[in-house]
Amino acid sequence: MAFMTWTKEMSVGVAVLDDDHMRLVELLNELHRVVMAGKTGVALENVIEQMVDYTRFHFAREEKLFTQAGFPGAEEHKHEHEMLIRRALSLQARFENGQSRELSLEAMDSLQRWLSGHILGSDREYIPYLHAKGIH
Repeated sequence: MAFMTWTKEMSVGVAVLDDDHMRLVELLNELHRVVMAGKTGVALENVIEQMVDYTRFHFAREEKLFTQAGFPGAEEHKHEHEMLIRRALSLQARFENGQSRELSLEAMDSLQRWLSGHILGSDREYIPYLHAKGIH
């Protein structure tokens, strides 16, 4: 069973962003699988690194679309993105400092709550602006 499941309700109606969100859910599920299997070292490091890198990639894409659409809540939304990046980097640093087991469930629960809440919450705010500019 997946740690987090993508649902149709999570769609923002913009294909590339939905694809990105699905990939982030996949990466969180992969992190969960690796941790629950008791893997450490390179396997865990690779998943965390992929997650951090893809999160940055997605946020940059999303923020570029904000600019194109003239989304008035862009600055506040970018601040939320920065908070998650800081959280992900903290997770990565804790792993690198040998705290992999301690960070596992706490971090995954926190990331899952944040991702779900962000997609179902504040991401909803930009939908009308992107759609009004023909971004689907």
